[in-house]
Amino acid sequence: MTATAADQQAAPNTPAGTPASPAYSYSQTDWNSAYGNVTTELEGWVESIEGTIPPELQGTLYRNGPGRLERGGQWVHHPFDGDGMVLAVGFRQGRAYVRNRFVRTAAWLEEEAAGRWCYRGVFGTQKPGGILANALDLRLKNIANTNVIDWGGHLLALWEAALPTSLDPVTLATQGPSTMGGVLGPQDAFSAHPRLDPGHNGAPRLVNFRLKAGPRSTIRLMEFDPQGQLTYQRQDRFQGFAFLHDFALTPNWAVFLRNALEFNPLPYVMGRRGAAQCLRSRPGGRGEFWLIPRCAGAPVILPATEGFVFHHVNAWEEGASLVVDSIHYADFPMVDPAEDFRHVAFDQLPPGQLERCTIDLIHGHMERRRLSGRCCEFATVHPRRQGQRHRHVWMAVAQRETGNAPLQAIEKLDVDTGQRRVWSAAPRGFVSEPVLAPHPHHAAEDAGWILSLVWNGARRASDVVILRAADLQPQAVLHLPLAIPHGLHGTWSTRDITPTAP
Repeated sequence: MTATAADQQAAPNTPAGTPASPAYSYSQTDWNSAYGNVTTELEGWVESIEGTIPPELQGTLYRNGPGRLERGGQWVHHPFDGDGMVLAVGFRQGRAYVRNRFVRTAAWLEEEAAGRWCYRGVFGTQKPGGILANALDLRLKNIANTNVIDWGGHLLALWEAALPTSLDPVTLATQGPSTMGGVLGPQDAFSAHPRLDPGHNGAPRLVNFRLKAGPRSTIRLMEFDPQGQLTYQRQDRFQGFAFLHDFALTPNWAVFLRNALEFNPLPYVMGRRGAAQCLRSRPGGRGEFWLIPRCAGAPVILPATEGFVFHHVNAWEEGASLVVDSIHYADFPMVDPAEDFRHVAFDQLPPGQLERCTIDLIHGHMERRRLSGRCCEFATVHPRRQGQRHRHVWMAVAQRETGNAPLQAIEKLDVDTGQRRVWSAAPRGFVSEPVLAPHPHHAAEDAGWILSLVWNGARRASDVVILRAADLQPQAVLHLPLAIPHGLHGTWSTRDITPTAP
Protein backbone atom coordinates (compact mmCIF):
# COMPACT_ATOMS: atom_id res chain seq x y z
CA MET A 1 0.00 0.00 0.00
CA THR A 2 1.38 3.40 -0.98
CA ALA A 3 0.88 6.27 1.44
CA THR A 4 0.24 9.84 0.41
CA ALA A 5 2.80 12.53 1.04
CA ALA A 6 0.76 13.80 3.99
CA ASP A 7 0.81 10.33 5.52
CA GLN A 8 4.53 9.91 5.08
CA GLN A 9 5.17 13.15 6.98
CA ALA A 10 2.64 12.42 9.73
CA ALA A 11 3.44 12.09 13.41
CA PRO A 12 3.69 8.60 14.95
CA ASN A 13 0.44 6.73 15.42
CA THR A 14 -1.66 7.85 18.36
CA PRO A 15 -5.05 6.52 19.44
CA ALA A 16 -7.88 8.31 17.66
CA GLY A 17 -10.07 8.39 20.72
CA THR A 18 -10.32 7.90 24.44
CA PRO A 19 -13.18 7.72 26.93
CA ALA A 20 -15.01 11.03 27.14
CA SER A 21 -13.38 13.72 29.29
CA PRO A 22 -15.08 16.76 30.82
CA ALA A 23 -12.20 18.94 29.61
CA TYR A 24 -12.89 20.70 26.32
CA SER A 25 -10.40 22.06 23.86
CA TYR A 26 -9.61 21.66 20.20
CA SER A 27 -7.14 23.12 17.77
CA GLN A 28 -8.43 24.99 14.74
CA THR A 29 -5.20 23.92 13.06
CA ASP A 30 -6.07 20.25 13.64
CA TRP A 31 -9.55 20.83 12.22
CA ASN A 32 -8.24 22.70 9.16
CA SER A 33 -5.55 20.10 8.48
CA ALA A 34 -8.18 17.72 7.07
CA TYR A 35 -8.79 20.02 4.13
CA GLY A 36 -6.38 18.81 1.49
CA ASN A 37 -6.56 16.97 -1.80
CA VAL A 38 -6.60 13.19 -1.82
CA THR A 39 -3.63 12.43 -4.06
CA THR A 40 -3.72 8.63 -4.06
CA GLU A 41 -6.11 5.88 -5.05
CA LEU A 42 -5.03 2.70 -3.33
CA GLU A 43 -6.15 -0.68 -2.13
CA GLY A 44 -4.77 -3.21 0.29
CA TRP A 45 -5.13 -4.81 3.70
CA VAL A 46 -5.03 -2.41 6.64
CA GLU A 47 -1.93 -3.30 8.63
CA SER A 48 -1.98 -0.68 11.40
CA ILE A 49 -4.78 -1.64 13.80
CA GLU A 50 -5.26 -1.02 17.50
CA GLY A 51 -7.51 -3.53 19.24
CA THR A 52 -9.32 -6.42 17.56
CA ILE A 53 -11.87 -6.33 14.74
CA PRO A 54 -14.91 -8.41 15.81
CA PRO A 55 -14.95 -11.58 13.69
CA GLU A 56 -18.75 -11.31 13.30
CA LEU A 57 -18.32 -7.95 11.54
CA GLN A 58 -18.57 -9.10 7.92
CA GLY A 59 -19.33 -6.63 5.13
CA THR A 60 -18.33 -3.22 3.84
CA LEU A 61 -18.45 0.36 5.06
CA TYR A 62 -18.96 2.66 2.06
CA ARG A 63 -18.46 6.37 2.52
CA ASN A 64 -18.59 9.34 0.13
CA GLY A 65 -17.31 12.88 0.39
CA PRO A 66 -15.30 15.60 -1.37
CA GLY A 67 -11.79 14.43 -2.23
CA ARG A 68 -10.58 17.02 -4.75
CA LEU A 69 -10.63 20.54 -3.34
CA GLU A 70 -8.09 22.26 -5.60
CA ARG A 71 -7.31 22.41 -9.32
CA GLY A 72 -4.78 24.54 -11.13
CA GLY A 73 -3.89 26.31 -7.88
CA GLN A 74 -7.51 27.37 -7.24
CA TRP A 75 -9.25 26.04 -4.13
CA VAL A 76 -12.98 25.48 -3.93
CA HIS A 77 -14.90 28.17 -2.12
CA HIS A 78 -16.63 25.51 -0.01
CA PRO A 79 -15.74 21.82 0.45
CA PHE A 80 -19.23 20.76 -0.64
CA ASP A 81 -18.12 21.78 -4.17
CA GLY A 82 -15.30 19.20 -4.10
CA ASP A 83 -15.36 16.14 -6.38
CA GLY A 84 -16.70 12.95 -4.86
CA MET A 85 -14.39 10.18 -3.69
CA VAL A 86 -15.77 6.88 -2.42
CA LEU A 87 -14.02 4.94 0.34
CA ALA A 88 -14.74 1.26 0.90
CA VAL A 89 -13.51 -0.61 3.98
CA GLY A 90 -14.29 -4.33 3.77
CA PHE A 91 -14.27 -6.58 6.83
CA ARG A 92 -13.75 -10.35 6.78
CA GLN A 93 -12.48 -12.79 9.39
CA GLY A 94 -11.13 -10.10 11.68
CA ARG A 95 -9.25 -8.24 8.95
CA ALA A 96 -9.94 -5.05 6.98
CA TYR A 97 -9.33 -4.20 3.33
CA VAL A 98 -9.41 -0.59 2.10
CA ARG A 99 -10.00 0.83 -1.37
CA ASN A 100 -10.70 4.40 -2.54
CA ARG A 101 -11.62 5.79 -5.97
CA PHE A 102 -12.72 9.12 -7.36
CA VAL A 103 -16.12 9.15 -9.06
CA ARG A 104 -15.17 9.71 -12.68
CA THR A 105 -18.16 11.64 -14.00
CA ALA A 106 -17.94 13.24 -17.44
CA ALA A 107 -17.28 16.64 -15.82
CA TRP A 108 -14.53 15.18 -13.60
CA LEU A 109 -12.77 13.76 -16.65
CA GLU A 110 -13.11 17.08 -18.48
CA GLU A 111 -11.59 19.07 -15.63
CA GLU A 112 -8.84 16.53 -15.03
CA ALA A 113 -7.81 16.90 -18.67
CA ALA A 114 -8.02 20.71 -18.52
CA GLY A 115 -6.19 20.99 -15.19
CA ARG A 116 -8.65 23.65 -13.96
CA TRP A 117 -12.25 24.15 -12.90
CA CYS A 118 -14.53 24.25 -15.95
CA TYR A 119 -17.82 24.49 -14.03
CA ARG A 120 -19.19 26.71 -11.31
CA GLY A 121 -19.93 25.21 -7.91
CA VAL A 122 -23.30 25.40 -6.18
CA PHE A 123 -21.58 26.61 -2.99
CA GLY A 124 -19.69 29.49 -4.59
CA THR A 125 -16.69 28.06 -6.45
CA GLN A 126 -16.15 30.09 -9.63
CA LYS A 127 -14.50 29.21 -12.90
CA PRO A 128 -11.32 31.13 -13.68
CA GLY A 129 -11.98 34.38 -15.52
CA GLY A 130 -14.03 36.39 -13.07
CA ILE A 131 -17.67 37.44 -13.29
CA LEU A 132 -17.72 37.65 -17.11
CA ALA A 133 -16.69 34.01 -17.38
CA ASN A 134 -19.30 32.88 -14.86
CA ALA A 135 -22.32 35.04 -15.67
CA LEU A 136 -25.17 33.20 -17.42
CA ASP A 137 -23.37 29.86 -17.13
CA LEU A 138 -26.04 27.86 -15.32
CA ARG A 139 -24.68 24.40 -16.07
CA LEU A 140 -24.52 22.07 -13.10
CA LYS A 141 -21.55 19.77 -12.63
CA ASN A 142 -22.41 16.38 -11.16
CA ILE A 143 -19.87 16.12 -8.33
CA ALA A 144 -21.32 12.83 -6.98
CA ASN A 145 -19.97 13.62 -3.51
CA THR A 146 -22.82 13.37 -1.00
CA ASN A 147 -23.85 9.77 -0.42
CA VAL A 148 -23.28 6.21 -1.61
CA ILE A 149 -25.63 3.24 -1.41
CA ASP A 150 -25.47 -0.41 -2.48
CA TRP A 151 -28.78 -1.32 -4.15
CA GLY A 152 -30.00 -3.44 -7.03
CA GLY A 153 -26.54 -4.83 -7.77
CA HIS A 154 -25.01 -1.39 -8.23
CA LEU A 155 -23.18 1.03 -5.99
CA LEU A 156 -24.74 4.47 -6.50
CA ALA A 157 -22.79 7.67 -5.83
CA LEU A 158 -25.34 10.42 -5.21
CA TRP A 159 -25.53 14.20 -5.45
CA GLU A 160 -28.68 16.30 -5.03
CA ALA A 161 -29.08 17.77 -8.50
CA ALA A 162 -28.13 15.03 -10.95
CA LEU A 163 -28.52 11.41 -11.93
CA PRO A 164 -26.91 8.78 -9.72
CA THR A 165 -23.51 7.56 -10.87
CA SER A 166 -23.19 3.78 -10.97
CA LEU A 167 -19.98 2.24 -9.62
CA ASP A 168 -18.75 -1.33 -9.51
CA PRO A 169 -19.49 -2.23 -5.86
CA VAL A 170 -16.23 -4.20 -5.50
CA THR A 171 -13.64 -2.27 -7.52
CA LEU A 172 -15.38 1.15 -7.26
CA ALA A 173 -14.75 1.67 -10.99
CA THR A 174 -17.13 4.27 -12.46
CA GLN A 175 -19.68 2.71 -14.82
CA GLY A 176 -21.52 5.92 -15.74
CA PRO A 177 -24.78 7.75 -15.04
CA SER A 178 -27.71 5.57 -14.00
CA THR A 179 -31.33 6.15 -15.04
CA MET A 180 -32.45 3.53 -12.50
CA GLY A 181 -33.60 1.17 -15.24
CA GLY A 182 -35.09 3.91 -17.42
CA VAL A 183 -37.11 5.50 -14.61
CA LEU A 184 -35.14 8.76 -14.73
CA GLY A 185 -34.60 11.02 -17.72
CA PRO A 186 -31.13 12.31 -18.68
CA GLN A 187 -31.75 15.67 -16.96
CA ASP A 188 -33.48 14.28 -13.88
CA ALA A 189 -32.17 14.50 -10.34
CA PHE A 190 -32.21 11.81 -7.66
CA SER A 191 -31.95 12.94 -4.04
CA ALA A 192 -28.71 12.21 -2.20
CA HIS A 193 -30.62 11.07 0.90
CA PRO A 194 -32.73 8.00 0.07
CA ARG A 195 -34.44 5.97 2.78
CA LEU A 196 -34.46 2.20 3.20
CA ASP A 197 -37.79 0.65 4.15
CA PRO A 198 -36.85 -2.61 5.92
CA GLY A 199 -40.06 -4.29 4.76
CA HIS A 200 -43.07 -2.55 6.27
CA ASN A 201 -45.22 -3.30 3.23
CA GLY A 202 -44.07 -6.83 2.48
CA ALA A 203 -40.49 -6.47 1.22
CA PRO A 204 -37.52 -4.09 1.55
CA ARG A 205 -37.68 -0.96 -0.58
CA LEU A 206 -35.33 1.86 -1.53
CA VAL A 207 -37.44 5.03 -1.41
CA ASN A 208 -36.23 8.31 -2.87
CA PHE A 209 -37.45 11.49 -4.50
CA ARG A 210 -36.75 13.98 -7.25
CA LEU A 211 -37.38 17.65 -6.52
CA LYS A 212 -38.10 20.37 -9.04
CA ALA A 213 -38.07 23.63 -7.10
CA GLY A 214 -39.64 26.92 -8.14
CA PRO A 215 -42.61 29.13 -7.28
CA ARG A 216 -44.40 25.79 -7.33
CA SER A 217 -42.34 22.76 -6.34
CA THR A 218 -42.82 19.21 -7.60
CA ILE A 219 -41.86 16.06 -5.70
CA ARG A 220 -41.69 12.75 -7.53
CA LEU A 221 -41.65 9.88 -5.04
CA MET A 222 -40.16 6.57 -6.23
CA GLU A 223 -39.81 3.12 -4.65
CA PHE A 224 -37.51 0.32 -5.84
CA ASP A 225 -37.31 -3.36 -4.91
CA PRO A 226 -33.98 -5.08 -4.00
CA GLN A 227 -33.43 -5.90 -7.69
CA GLY A 228 -33.60 -2.21 -8.55
CA GLN A 229 -37.01 -2.39 -10.25
CA LEU A 230 -39.51 0.44 -9.78
CA THR A 231 -42.49 -0.74 -7.73
CA TYR A 232 -44.35 2.53 -7.10
CA GLN A 233 -44.20 6.19 -7.98
CA ARG A 234 -46.28 9.32 -7.71
CA GLN A 235 -45.84 13.03 -8.40
CA ASP A 236 -47.26 15.91 -6.36
CA ARG A 237 -47.09 19.69 -6.73
CA PHE A 238 -46.94 22.14 -3.84
CA GLN A 239 -47.18 25.90 -3.63
CA GLY A 240 -43.88 27.62 -2.84
CA PHE A 241 -40.14 27.19 -3.21
CA ALA A 242 -38.60 24.17 -1.47
CA PHE A 243 -35.07 23.23 -0.47
CA LEU A 244 -35.16 19.55 0.54
CA HIS A 245 -32.11 17.43 1.37
CA ASP A 246 -33.77 14.68 3.41
CA PHE A 247 -37.11 13.18 4.33
CA ALA A 248 -38.47 10.63 6.77
CA LEU A 249 -40.41 7.47 6.05
CA THR A 250 -43.16 5.50 7.79
CA PRO A 251 -45.16 2.52 6.47
CA ASN A 252 -47.79 4.89 5.03
CA TRP A 253 -46.15 8.30 4.67
CA ALA A 254 -43.18 10.10 3.16
CA VAL A 255 -42.56 13.06 5.48
CA PHE A 256 -41.01 16.23 4.04
CA LEU A 257 -40.29 19.41 5.98
CA ARG A 258 -40.25 22.46 3.76
CA ASN A 259 -38.02 24.99 5.49
CA ALA A 260 -38.98 28.68 5.44
CA LEU A 261 -36.40 29.77 2.88
CA GLU A 262 -36.43 32.10 -0.08
CA PHE A 263 -34.24 32.02 -3.17
CA ASN A 264 -33.06 35.06 -5.12
CA PRO A 265 -31.51 33.72 -8.34
CA LEU A 266 -30.19 37.04 -9.67
CA PRO A 267 -26.70 36.94 -8.05
CA TYR A 268 -26.35 33.35 -9.30
CA VAL A 269 -27.40 34.20 -12.86
CA MET A 270 -25.07 37.20 -12.90
CA GLY A 271 -22.09 35.08 -11.85
CA ARG A 272 -21.57 36.68 -8.45
CA ARG A 273 -22.65 33.82 -6.17
CA GLY A 274 -23.27 30.12 -6.18
CA ALA A 275 -26.87 28.93 -6.09
CA ALA A 276 -26.69 27.85 -2.43
CA GLN A 277 -25.38 31.30 -1.48
CA CYS A 278 -28.65 32.79 -2.76
CA LEU A 279 -30.74 31.01 -0.10
CA ARG A 280 -31.97 33.03 2.87
CA SER A 281 -34.34 32.42 5.75
CA ARG A 282 -37.71 34.06 5.17
CA PRO A 283 -38.08 36.66 7.96
CA GLY A 284 -40.76 35.51 10.38
CA GLY A 285 -41.45 32.51 8.18
CA ARG A 286 -42.62 29.13 9.38
CA GLY A 287 -42.02 25.86 7.64
CA GLU A 288 -44.57 23.33 6.44
CA PHE A 289 -44.82 19.58 6.67
CA TRP A 290 -45.62 18.07 3.31
CA LEU A 291 -46.95 14.57 3.99
CA ILE A 292 -47.19 12.36 0.91
CA PRO A 293 -49.07 9.06 1.13
CA ARG A 294 -47.18 5.98 -0.07
CA CYS A 295 -50.35 4.91 -1.88
CA ALA A 296 -53.39 6.65 -3.35
CA GLY A 297 -54.65 9.81 -1.70
CA ALA A 298 -53.92 13.50 -1.55
CA PRO A 299 -50.93 15.00 0.30
CA VAL A 300 -51.49 16.62 3.67
CA ILE A 301 -49.98 20.07 4.32
CA LEU A 302 -49.58 21.20 7.93
CA PRO A 303 -47.73 24.13 9.54
CA ALA A 304 -44.36 23.54 11.16
CA THR A 305 -42.30 25.68 13.49
CA GLU A 306 -39.55 28.18 12.84
CA GLY A 307 -35.96 27.06 12.28
CA PHE A 308 -34.20 24.84 9.80
CA VAL A 309 -33.71 21.09 9.31
CA PHE A 310 -31.13 19.37 7.11
CA HIS A 311 -31.54 15.83 8.44
CA HIS A 312 -34.29 13.71 9.90
CA VAL A 313 -33.51 10.78 12.18
CA ASN A 314 -36.64 8.64 11.98
CA ALA A 315 -40.43 8.82 11.96
CA TRP A 316 -43.28 6.51 12.92
CA GLU A 317 -47.05 6.37 13.20
CA GLU A 318 -48.71 6.49 16.58
CA GLY A 319 -52.48 6.24 16.29
CA ALA A 320 -53.67 9.33 14.44
CA SER A 321 -50.29 11.04 14.88
CA LEU A 322 -46.94 11.08 13.15
CA VAL A 323 -43.81 11.41 15.30
CA VAL A 324 -40.69 12.81 13.60
CA ASP A 325 -37.23 13.11 15.19
CA SER A 326 -34.92 15.58 13.43
CA ILE A 327 -31.85 17.77 13.89
CA HIS A 328 -33.15 21.35 14.25
CA TYR A 329 -31.25 24.62 13.84
CA ALA A 330 -32.52 27.97 15.08
CA ASP A 331 -31.76 29.45 11.65
CA PHE A 332 -30.45 28.45 8.24
CA PRO A 333 -26.61 28.24 8.42
CA MET A 334 -25.88 30.38 5.38
CA VAL A 335 -22.80 30.01 3.19
CA ASP A 336 -21.14 33.42 3.44
CA PRO A 337 -19.50 34.49 0.15
CA ALA A 338 -16.66 36.10 2.13
CA GLU A 339 -16.05 33.20 4.52
CA ASP A 340 -13.02 30.92 4.29
CA PHE A 341 -14.25 27.42 5.03
CA ARG A 342 -10.92 26.57 6.71
CA HIS A 343 -11.58 29.16 9.42
CA VAL A 344 -15.12 28.44 10.55
CA ALA A 345 -16.22 30.49 13.57
CA PHE A 346 -18.15 27.66 15.20
CA ASP A 347 -19.34 29.73 18.15
CA GLN A 348 -21.11 32.14 15.77
CA LEU A 349 -23.22 29.43 14.13
CA PRO A 350 -26.42 27.89 15.52
CA PRO A 351 -25.93 24.37 16.88
CA GLY A 352 -27.96 21.46 15.57
CA GLN A 353 -30.09 19.88 18.31
CA LEU A 354 -32.16 16.71 18.43
CA GLU A 355 -35.87 17.50 18.64
CA ARG A 356 -39.16 15.63 18.30
CA CYS A 357 -42.24 16.84 16.45
CA THR A 358 -45.57 15.09 17.10
CA ILE A 359 -48.08 15.86 14.36
CA ASP A 360 -51.80 15.41 15.05
CA LEU A 361 -53.21 14.39 11.66
CA ILE A 362 -56.83 14.90 12.73
CA HIS A 363 -56.66 18.36 14.27
CA GLY A 364 -53.67 19.60 12.26
CA HIS A 365 -51.55 20.86 15.12
CA MET A 366 -48.01 19.99 16.18
CA GLU A 367 -46.01 19.76 19.38
CA ARG A 368 -42.24 20.09 19.43
CA ARG A 369 -39.85 19.23 22.25
CA ARG A 370 -36.09 18.99 22.61
CA LEU A 371 -34.59 15.57 23.26
CA SER A 372 -31.00 16.74 23.68
CA GLY A 373 -29.37 20.15 24.01
CA ARG A 374 -25.94 19.00 22.87
CA CYS A 375 -24.73 20.13 19.44
CA CYS A 376 -25.16 17.17 17.09
CA GLU A 377 -25.53 16.02 13.50
CA PHE A 378 -25.70 12.83 11.42
CA ALA A 379 -28.02 10.96 13.79
CA THR A 380 -29.12 7.41 13.02
CA VAL A 381 -31.18 4.53 14.37
CA HIS A 382 -30.95 0.79 13.82
CA PRO A 383 -31.85 0.07 10.17
CA ARG A 384 -34.63 -2.31 11.21
CA ARG A 385 -36.26 0.50 13.24
CA GLN A 386 -36.64 2.84 10.25
CA GLY A 387 -40.32 3.79 10.17
CA GLN A 388 -40.97 2.33 13.63
CA ARG A 389 -40.66 3.75 17.11
CA HIS A 390 -37.03 3.63 18.22
CA ARG A 391 -35.41 3.81 21.63
CA HIS A 392 -31.74 4.38 20.76
CA VAL A 393 -30.15 7.13 18.65
CA TRP A 394 -26.46 7.32 17.71
CA MET A 395 -25.11 10.69 16.59
CA ALA A 396 -21.98 12.74 16.08
CA VAL A 397 -21.76 15.39 18.81
CA ALA A 398 -19.55 18.20 20.04
CA GLN A 399 -17.22 17.48 22.91
CA ARG A 400 -18.69 20.26 25.02
CA GLU A 401 -22.25 20.16 26.33
CA THR A 402 -23.53 23.53 25.07
CA GLY A 403 -23.04 25.78 22.06
CA ASN A 404 -21.73 25.00 18.61
CA ALA A 405 -18.36 23.31 18.12
CA PRO A 406 -16.73 20.71 15.85
CA LEU A 407 -18.11 17.18 16.06
CA GLN A 408 -15.56 15.24 18.14
CA ALA A 409 -17.54 12.47 19.81
CA ILE A 410 -20.13 9.76 19.20
CA GLU A 411 -23.13 9.68 21.54
CA LYS A 412 -25.71 6.95 22.13
CA LEU A 413 -28.91 8.43 23.54
CA ASP A 414 -31.73 6.41 25.08
CA VAL A 415 -34.66 8.68 24.20
CA ASP A 416 -36.94 6.88 26.68
CA THR A 417 -34.76 7.33 29.77
CA GLY A 418 -32.39 10.13 28.70
CA GLN A 419 -29.35 7.97 29.48
CA ARG A 420 -26.29 8.87 27.41
CA ARG A 421 -23.07 7.10 26.57
CA VAL A 422 -20.25 8.97 24.84
CA TRP A 423 -17.03 7.97 23.11
CA SER A 424 -14.74 10.88 22.35
CA ALA A 425 -11.97 11.48 19.81
CA ALA A 426 -11.02 14.82 21.44
CA PRO A 427 -8.90 16.76 21.66
CA ARG A 428 -7.23 16.01 18.30
CA GLY A 429 -9.82 13.81 16.60
CA PHE A 430 -12.94 14.85 14.65
CA VAL A 431 -15.70 12.34 13.91
CA SER A 432 -17.97 11.92 10.92
CA GLU A 433 -21.35 10.27 10.48
CA PRO A 434 -21.79 7.13 12.61
CA VAL A 435 -22.90 4.14 10.53
CA LEU A 436 -24.53 1.20 12.29
CA ALA A 437 -23.56 -2.31 11.19
CA PRO A 438 -26.20 -4.67 12.66
CA HIS A 439 -25.05 -7.81 14.47
CA PRO A 440 -25.74 -10.79 12.18
CA HIS A 441 -26.97 -13.05 14.99
CA HIS A 442 -28.70 -10.74 17.47
CA ALA A 443 -31.86 -8.73 16.83
CA ALA A 444 -31.68 -6.29 19.76
CA GLU A 445 -32.03 -2.65 18.75
CA ASP A 446 -28.52 -1.82 19.97
CA ALA A 447 -26.81 -5.04 18.83
CA GLY A 448 -24.02 -4.38 16.36
CA TRP A 449 -21.23 -1.87 15.83
CA ILE A 450 -20.90 1.81 15.15
CA LEU A 451 -18.36 2.68 12.44
CA SER A 452 -17.09 6.21 11.95
CA LEU A 453 -14.35 7.80 9.88
CA VAL A 454 -12.27 10.00 12.20
CA TRP A 455 -9.83 12.74 11.25
CA ASN A 456 -6.77 12.20 13.43
CA GLY A 457 -5.08 15.58 13.84
CA ALA A 458 -2.01 13.99 15.42
CA ARG A 459 -1.36 11.73 12.41
CA ARG A 460 -2.73 14.20 9.85
CA ALA A 461 -4.58 11.20 8.44
CA SER A 462 -7.84 9.28 8.78
CA ASP A 463 -8.82 6.45 11.10
CA VAL A 464 -11.85 4.17 11.15
CA VAL A 465 -13.12 3.51 14.65
CA ILE A 466 -15.24 0.45 15.51
CA LEU A 467 -17.40 0.88 18.61
CA ARG A 468 -19.74 -1.63 20.22
CA ALA A 469 -23.19 -0.13 19.59
CA ALA A 470 -24.60 -1.13 22.99
CA ASP A 471 -22.09 0.74 25.16
CA LEU A 472 -19.71 2.52 22.72
CA GLN A 473 -16.74 0.55 23.98
CA PRO A 474 -13.97 0.77 21.34
CA GLN A 475 -13.22 -2.53 19.63
CA ALA A 476 -10.62 -1.43 17.09
CA VAL A 477 -9.07 1.65 15.50
CA LEU A 478 -7.86 1.27 11.91
CA HIS A 479 -5.12 3.73 10.95
CA LEU A 480 -5.68 4.28 7.23
CA PRO A 481 -2.80 5.30 4.94
CA LEU A 482 -5.09 8.06 3.62
CA ALA A 483 -5.80 11.69 4.50
CA ILE A 484 -9.50 12.15 3.73
CA PRO A 485 -11.21 15.56 4.08
CA HIS A 486 -14.22 16.05 6.32
CA GLY A 487 -17.10 14.53 4.40
CA LEU A 488 -20.69 13.50 4.24
CA HIS A 489 -22.70 10.28 4.17
CA GLY A 490 -22.05 6.56 4.07
CA THR A 491 -23.76 3.21 4.39
CA TRP A 492 -23.21 -0.36 5.56
CA SER A 493 -23.52 -3.31 3.19
CA THR A 494 -23.16 -7.02 3.78
CA ARG A 495 -21.27 -7.24 0.48
CA ASP A 496 -17.74 -8.72 0.64
CA ILE A 497 -15.18 -6.65 -1.31
CA THR A 498 -12.07 -8.33 0.08
CA PRO A 499 -9.76 -10.52 -2.05
CA THR A 500 -10.44 -14.22 -1.81
CA ALA A 501 -7.14 -14.89 -0.06
CA PRO A 502 -5.55 -12.55 2.52
